[in-house]
Amino acid sequence: MAALALLCACNSHPSPVNPSSTPEARELLDFLYSISGKYTLSGEHNFASDLTRYDAEVLDMTGRWPALWGSDFSFNDIGEGFERYQHAGPLNVSVPFDRPCVQTGLTVADARQGIVDKAIEEWRRGRIITLMWHCCDPRLSDGGNDCNGSGVWTMDQGPSADEWEALCTPGTPLHQAWEQEMDTVIPYLAQLQDAGVPVLWRPYHEMNGAWFWWGNKPGENGFKRLWIMTYEYFTGKGLNNLLWVWDANAPRVKENDDAYPYELFYPGNEYVDVLAADIYGWDYKQSHHDELVALGGGKPIAMGEIGQLPHEVSVFEEQPAWTWFMVWGYFVSGHRGDENHLALVRSIYDSPRVLTLDEISFDGRRHRVRP
Repeated sequence: MAALALLCACNSHPSPVNPSSTPEARELLDFLYSISGKYTLSGEHNFASDLTRYDAEVLDMTGRWPALWGSDFSFNDIGEGFERYQHAGPLNVSVPFDRPCVQTGLTVADARQGIVDKAIEEWRRGRIITLMWHCCDPRLSDGGNDCNGSGVWTMDQGPSADEWEALCTPGTPLHQAWEQEMDTVIPYLAQLQDAGVPVLWRPYHEMNGAWFWWGNKPGENGFKRLWIMTYEYFTGKGLNNLLWVWDANAPRVKENDDAYPYELFYPGNEYVDVLAADIYGWDYKQSHHDELVALGGGKPIAMGEIGQLPHEVSVFEEQPAWTWFMVWGYFVSGHRGDENHLALVRSIYDSPRVLTLDEISFDGRRHRVRP
């Protein structure tokens, strides 16, 4: 019996960082470990104002459903010039690049409930759910979800050192505003937990860039502090269905658009289940993959968001540890009239290394690769 127990322990994969994780979250993480180095799950982001638009585009182009369904708890853009932020899908703005660009009148509550209802529906079909949040700067939103888009993309107007300290210090007015804002999404994540839906949860994405209010805060007292504070707050509220996905931007040197090295913003393996990178502009450098593998020390890695799909399917062979990719909405169909683009999308969805919904089973609420 002792030998059998040792064998089982050796064959098991690491548990989620939250010791109270739900069985569904544990099963999902186990599945990611099982495919790492072998397969990459296909995924597609859909916006709150049209939760099926880009899934339908993929199905039309490839005849297949993506394995992952993604969306964004986002924010209501109340400022003038809201069309400047349409590309990211504010809750109350029409789907990116639909014309005319209009504010739809969709409320935060209705939009988020729609996301949750759709996520439950897709999970029951066997799809894997990934959610993110373009959240307002609590300095500018008074603990709510209504702000000008510049209250998310603050660029060089983010929190000062003193404001950051206040944000991360319990009891301050700014910290209390942050808690109030966090409390607006917790009930929706709790609904998913009650429905048995685990979530690949990737808050504060692209923190190593300089464009979001939470970005470009390196070091022990920087972003790392915010991440740990958020992890402890959410788990303290009993959210145990979340797998914590730390999602940086692929490092780059680009004038007025730099993304700095991963390790400057990493909170540590004890607070992260999956490491991810966002890749745009066909920037599929080998180092983006290899450095993430090294930083995670064996944890799964993923492409949290991508714009353009790789030019060649061979990327998935040369960078085998990516466990999923998720195309950011319209990028998958942005060049529908281009036969070369259509052929590329089809070749990736047909690749034996890329898994689509029909290639994974969901028997007993456990994901497995079909033989």
